[in-house]
Amino acid sequence: MNLTHLNHNNNPTMVDVSTKDSTSREALASGKITMSKAAFLAVIENTNKKGPVIQTAVIAAIMAAKNTSQIIPMCHPLFISKVNVDIIPLEEECAFRVESLVKCEGKTGVEMEALHSVSVGLLTIYDMLKAIDKSMVISDICLESKSGGKSGDYKRA
Repeated sequence: MNLTHLNHNNNPTMVDVSTKDSTSREALASGKITMSKAAFLAVIENTNKKGPVIQTAVIAAIMAAKNTSQIIPMCHPLFISKVNVDIIPLEEECAFRVESLVKCEGKTGVEMEALHSVSVGLLTIYDMLKAIDKSMVISDICLESKSGGKSGDYKRA
C-alpha cells in the first residue's frame, strides 16, 4: 500500500498537486462549546472583562483559516477567496455553535481550513471566558459539507 504522505525513502512528503485541475472548492465545518449560564450570559450581555467574545472569536477563526498550512504540516498554502464565520447562540444549552465556510479556486480542498477555523474560533471563546468557567466543553467539531475536486461533493447525513 502506498501512503500519500511518505516518499520512496519513507520520509514525510507533501503531496504533489501540480497535475491536478484547479476547481472551485468550498467547505463548511462546525463545532460547539458548552458553558455555564454565567459565562453564556457574559457573552450575550457583552459584559466579559476581556472584551467582545463573539467578534474576537470570528476574527481568530478567519485568521486560522488563512494560516492552516503553517500549523498542519502537510496542508498546502491556498489562496482563500472567502471565509465566513457565524457564531450561533444555543440558549437552551448555554452553548455556542461556530460555523465556518471557506472557499477557494485551487488544486486541493479547503476542508482543513474550515475545520481549523472552527477549532480556533472555539478555543478563542474558551480563552475569553476561562476566568468565568474553566469547565467549558468543546465538542462536535466536524465537516458538514464540501464541494469541488476529484472526490466530488459531500454532505453530512
